[in-house]
Amino acid sequence: MSDQLRSGDGDEAGFRALNARMWRLSGPIILANSSTPLLGAVDTAVMGHLPDPRYLGAIAIGSLIFSFLYWGLGFLRMGTTGLTAQAFGAWRAAADEIHARGIGAVFARASLLAFALAAAVLLLQWPIGVIALPLFGAEDAVESLARDYYRIRIWSAPAALMNFVVLGWLLGTQRAGTALVVQVALNVLNAGLDVLFVVGFGWGVRGVAAGTLIAEYAAATLGVLLVARILRRRMGLRLGALAAPDLLFHMPALRRLLAVNLDIFIRTVCLLAAFAVFTATGAQFGTTILAANAVLMNFMMFMSYGLDGFAFAAEALAGAAKGGRDLVAFRRIVAVTSLWAVVAAGVYALVYGIFGAHIVALLTDIAAVRETAGAYLPWAVALPLVAVWSFQLDGIFIGLTRTREMRNSMILSLVLFLGCLALTRDMFGNHGLWGAFTLFMGLRALTLGRYYPRLRQEFA
Repeated sequence: MSDQLRSGDGDEAGFRALNARMWRLSGPIILANSSTPLLGAVDTAVMGHLPDPRYLGAIAIGSLIFSFLYWGLGFLRMGTTGLTAQAFGAWRAAADEIHARGIGAVFARASLLAFALAAAVLLLQWPIGVIALPLFGAEDAVESLARDYYRIRIWSAPAALMNFVVLGWLLGTQRAGTALVVQVALNVLNAGLDVLFVVGFGWGVRGVAAGTLIAEYAAATLGVLLVARILRRRMGLRLGALAAPDLLFHMPALRRLLAVNLDIFIRTVCLLAAFAVFTATGAQFGTTILAANAVLMNFMMFMSYGLDGFAFAAEALAGAAKGGRDLVAFRRIVAVTSLWAVVAAGVYALVYGIFGAHIVALLTDIAAVRETAGAYLPWAVALPLVAVWSFQLDGIFIGLTRTREMRNSMILSLVLFLGCLALTRDMFGNHGLWGAFTLFMGLRALTLGRYYPRLRQEFA
């Protein structure tokens, strides 16, 4: 941390410096997150202009499979960010070669884990496809096209997981602008290849899959080259030196890496389970309510683009404060990032409250779905004000790699959510479902927040 950040709790200059640093981190992340749906929009637009709707259905199914698969493996990004941020903070405090090697070692070990997981995905691609593709109940022609998409895109697993590591490392070293460059390059190249392969070459579904495959590998290559450049110019390290066995296979560090990622994986599975239960329960209330809930879930997706930016900033800055053993800076980081996250949540709630009906109208033309979504819109309006606390606490705890507490609080929140849902579903119908889900988001914050006073131990 800089001297300004260490100079005292009431130092206005320190807060201004921290505020500027937070925006340098969160701004590019918000932009990168906002660019992500454009990728899906290009895929949809290219397929949507083909004469047969089967192509669009196949892309929807194939993309959803990979969304869930890679979301489940997203712990690679989070674990890498926390460990890198701590190593980065220690290096900034000491500025010696040993700590510089520590930053590079995190990248090397996380890359090793990414390739091991990618190898597992490729080895298990046949059973994954056999299980996942029939789950959607699509007609044979659509499923056949989705299988073509799956068989091509599955080979992007090494690059996709490596991109998680690159993103996590860049965030941990507070290089959010560089992360934005990699994300934009991925999206632009993918969009261009979609148009070339589908419109130009007439490859159909295979063209979309091939475009994504090439774009993923290109982005991973660019990311690794940028990481190598930062290591060489800022820390005097060459990427090849990180492959030294004594560094790469340092067992205490490897065990810590695996423990952190396993905890986050369990936490992510619980979160996915909650969303799956929400969707499945809504389906039991009929197709119209299922569709209305899906429309309103887009409100949460839009919200996450902004709130994730502040949570990611909290990860990087809190981790660096831990690495530098700077409790004063940590407290300021929590205060500043949380303040702006709450402001952003309030803006989302205000926009949803004023323009929510118009947003619903943009998302669907079906009158019955619009009317039904309108009845449950107040839940979407309230959700940012409740969810913001779980987003922020996740970022703080990831930065400090207190992942065991994250795992335990998520398990408890899921159990309480299921219990609440059992009581409210039959009594209040879909309002009971939304109430239980909103409570779940609040419980995530409450159960994790009870561990917050312990975090000062990290700076002892």
